[in-house]
Amino acid sequence: MQAYGAAALPGLRPMREADLEAVMAIEVRAYPFPWSRGIFRDCLHAGYAMWVQEQQGVIVGYGVLSIAADEAHVLNLCTAPGHEGQGLGQRMLQALLKIARGHGAQRVFLEVRPSNPRAIALYERSGFNEIGRRPRYYPAHDGREDAIVMAMELLD
Repeated sequence: MQAYGAAALPGLRPMREADLEAVMAIEVRAYPFPWSRGIFRDCLHAGYAMWVQEQQGVIVGYGVLSIAADEAHVLNLCTAPGHEGQGLGQRMLQALLKIARGHGAQRVFLEVRPSNPRAIALYERSGFNEIGRRPRYYPAHDGREDAIVMAMELLD
């Protein structure tokens, strides 16, 4: 398992396999088409940067980042329903960007649903720009939903 440097923010720590039950409880409440436990486990075993956010010992958010060569990809960023609006997503995103920089990534990519304006606003505030669309990328109740592809250059 590849080690990723500490995010160095209180309340943030690397995700462990023992966290998957709590992470899955958030994932299934937050998304109509959640990741499976197997996807999270595979990401852990692949050595992706996976972090959880805790408040008083309770996991309230998490993030998953892959890094390859000079690029990073935010694969999942989630704040537990009921904990939105506290800056937790911003904090987790900044920690993931710090990890990406620390591993020499020059740019970071992500996909986001057009139907998720809160996430889009977070990413835009953080310096991401839309660079394209992936047609029919996400499952949706009425078929498929496009993904907005966003990118950010990591400057020193």
